[in-house]
Amino acid sequence: MIMKGGCHCGAVRYEAHGEAITHALCHCGDCRRHAGAPMVGWTMYPEGAVKVTAGAPKIYNSSENGRRHFCDACGTGVFYTNTAVLPGIIDIQSGTYDDPELLPARVHIQTAERLCWMVHAHELPAFERYPPQG
Repeated sequence: MIMKGGCHCGAVRYEAHGEAITHALCHCGDCRRHAGAPMVGWTMYPEGAVKVTAGAPKIYNSSENGRRHFCDACGTGVFYTNTAVLPGIIDIQSGTYDDPELLPARVHIQTAERLCWMVHAHELPAFERYPPQG
């Protein structure tokens, strides 16, 4: 399988070859702050399975060993690496796939840092677009 994706503006494009090791929804504070979202989906691949096909992501040292790769034009987070915790692994931010439906999430991780209101987020009212006004 080849998964293709890229940033919001299209300046950075990539391909991931083969099967993902896993697809996790991360609830850590570091991911939340970087993405501006209550959790972030990541798919893990061996580093050699992922190649950038257009552009060059900028790299931000988000912690001692953590490296966040993002588009410096639109700011979209694309990859994460951490040589100490995940040697030889690259995480792809799964929301950046052209067709993210192809790889369903398998686990929640870093739930010790999960926002308390995310535990029951699936129980909130849902609207196909926006809620009614008034």
